[in-house]
Amino acid sequence: MSTHSDDGVAAIASTCDARARARLASAAVAVAAGFAMLPSNAPADELIAPLEARPNLGAPATAEQIAGWDLSIGSDGDNLPPGSGTAARGAEIFAAKCAACHGADGTGGLNDPLVGGHGTLASPEPVRTIGSYWPYATTIFDYIRRAMPYPEPQSLSNDDVYALTAHLLHANGIIDEDFVVDASTLPAIEMPNARGFESAYRERSR
Repeated sequence: MSTHSDDGVAAIASTCDARARARLASAAVAVAAGFAMLPSNAPADELIAPLEARPNLGAPATAEQIAGWDLSIGSDGDNLPPGSGTAARGAEIFAAKCAACHGADGTGGLNDPLVGGHGTLASPEPVRTIGSYWPYATTIFDYIRRAMPYPEPQSLSNDDVYALTAHLLHANGIIDEDFVVDASTLPAIEMPNARGFESAYRERSR
């Protein structure tokens, strides 16, 4: 028998050994993470190793911790919190917390403008702002509460966020200055570009 054939067999055996070792390593990691190596058709409740076999890492999240991350607001206002605000109060907060990045009147600064751009979306140079582009007023509240102000996200009270939302809507000519924004009035506001989007999940014609 040729030495070339022997070398080939040895190489194949070595490759198989390496693959076997890799599978064993993966199995060990899965067991350590708490997952049982069971057939893919095993019942869902059998895919997790029993408590006594788990490494006891971490701890169950409390209801308070979950609530702290449950910030998403639906386009219909679902999950909006209690509170309210007006544009007048929002202008004061904007000057103190937002103007440094977005400009005193929201039309520019270090970051993109928040105000203006109406009627430009179909032009060669569209200006996409809260007033000209965003389809839902509730998204303003969601984003401000979740991510603003930039150095201190989630530091504003719900009343402050409602007030800032009112200020930006008023600055874009969508609501009056004395309009009270809250969980019931905000979802009812129709944005200028509310009909400018189409669902990616269109119903199939039958």
